Amino acid sequence: MPRFFIDDTPAVGASVTIDGADARHIAGALRMTPGESLTLCDGKGMDFACTITGVERETVTLSVDAAIPTTAEPTLAVTLYMGLPKGDKMEMIIQKCVELGVTAIVPVATSRCIVKLDGKDAAKKQTRWQKIANEAAGQSGRGILPVVETPISWKQALSRFERENTLLCYEGGGAPIGQLVSPADTAVSLVVGPEGGFDIAEVEAVTAVGGRIATLGPRILRCETAPLAALAVLMEKSGNMA
Repeated sequence: MPRFFIDDTPAVGASVTIDGADARHIAGALRMTPGESLTLCDGKGMDFACTITGVERETVTLSVDAAIPTTAEPTLAVTLYMGLPKGDKMEMIIQKCVELGVTAIVPVATSRCIVKLDGKDAAKKQTRWQKIANEAAGQSGRGILPVVETPISWKQALSRFERENTLLCYEGGGAPIGQLVSPADTAVSLVVGPEGGFDIAEVEAVTAVGGRIATLGPRILRCETAPLAALAVLMEKSGNMA
């Protein structure tokens, strides 16, 4: 069933109006008509079953029939700290990680990052990345819109790792990532490097603030593959892939 996010939380029995790009998509690409059903989500974990009551080119009206808690949200909140990769790899990483259940994505400028983003370039990229995350959330039936932040420095990231349950994926070894999470965990920060991986000083800095080092096995994974593999394992081991 088509699914769209809205800013407010509607009451059952209320009439809701959708306009802009979503309305054009409903009326144009989907060719939906009055009497058909779709789902709205408030981005806070609640779904609303709705019936279309009117369709125009720029406006769609609906009646809210029922409110149901979203069942697609995992019990484990994962924040991905991703070393900035080259090209458009970040777009694919964001899309697939949102599908897998990530809660937030924080691009990080590590020492081996080739890409440098700041100022207007960073803001422009963040806007594009958030749009991709929002679309992936709608497609995959998510109950929230995962936030994609503007890039931060490694120093800023370290200050966060000190307060979080941090797992850094490292090709140089560590504990199997599946052994570092359980169904009892509610939140974890996953740290993945760019194409060149992490400098040993960065790995040591993470352990110095209480983070743990994780391995994804004996094979060297590309930077766009590693977060997907790690996230899938975290979701399975925390009981969120059933």
